[in-house]
Amino acid sequence: MNMIFHHTSPIDSNASVGSAVRPLQMVRAFEALGYSIDFATGYIQERKKRMREIKKKIRSGKRYDFVYAENSNLPNSVSPTERVPIHFLMDYSFFRTCNKHDIPIGLFYRDIYWAFGIFGKTRNPFLQRLAKTLYRYDLRIYSKTLKKMYLPSEKVGEFVPIVDSALFKALPPGGTFSINPSSKILSEKGMLRLFYVGGFGGDYNMHVLFEVVSRMPNVELTICTREHEWKLHEAEYPILSSNISIVHLFGSKMEESLLKHDIALLYVQPIPYREIAMPIKLFEYIGLNKPIIASKGTLAADFVSEHGLGWAVDYDAESLEALLNNLATTPKMIDDAVERIAGIKDQHTWKARALQVVSDLTT
Repeated sequence: MNMIFHHTSPIDSNASVGSAVRPLQMVRAFEALGYSIDFATGYIQERKKRMREIKKKIRSGKRYDFVYAENSNLPNSVSPTERVPIHFLMDYSFFRTCNKHDIPIGLFYRDIYWAFGIFGKTRNPFLQRLAKTLYRYDLRIYSKTLKKMYLPSEKVGEFVPIVDSALFKALPPGGTFSINPSSKILSEKGMLRLFYVGGFGGDYNMHVLFEVVSRMPNVELTICTREHEWKLHEAEYPILSSNISIVHLFGSKMEESLLKHDIALLYVQPIPYREIAMPIKLFEYIGLNKPIIASKGTLAADFVSEHGLGWAVDYDAESLEALLNNLATTPKMIDDAVERIAGIKDQHTWKARALQVVSDLTT
């Protein structure tokens, strides 16, 4: 079984951020299914070389079952190493070659952040308009060449212009579930332990969370974020009580720390973009059997509520404090949520996502 993996950045085997983790995990999932992969990946010059080599293989008669592609946060015609958009036709030409040889293409469209008002606030207005023009150009290419356009959630499709909505299908993140952790932590420690991992500051406003935890001695909070992000915004959180810890962990060390906590958090101030965004961390939490507290007004909270994986709560101090008090005094609520997570998590692995792609593109 042969396939092509197209991505407008290199595949990072040490990925730690969501935009790099996803393509790496999808590669591993396709390989686990038994696929031999030819890579049309990398920044512009590397990708150009690889696509040229694959085109030669196609013309020489090699058969591929499908192309799975993921775009990056930049328009296809630019990269961190080449900022002048002169390679407009490169990816289009490659996709058209695949179309001509009956190789179906499914592409995961990472986000539509550029269409929201928060995009480009600090940019030169000309560069902002240019970027949006390039994003729209990419969508025109996709509208002509794809069999499926995968989106983080169905709601994202409401904001994607140009492409026929009949091509849309949700392909949210997955999880890797190599361990089966116990949930019996609260009863052993006598404390309600909360864990957050992800971005900090800016669009990740957590003042309500810090305020509430600082006055609850029966609650401990661990914030796991990049050191430079914490240092950049540390002054915004001047009162750091003894029950709040800031750590900078990645990979297995982060997971080890998370496993020592009762509840994982997606509790940040809602912004319009989070109404359509499906964070990778949600599914990593599920994989580690951790119930989730999420802010109402976000798609993550909707998912948590729909499947009974934790609690969606308003972003205000009174609501959060009431929930935490309830959880601290009723640990069975946490155990029940863990049981519900165990019942669905096999449906949300990266392998399950890859199987969906195979089914969509080969039947």
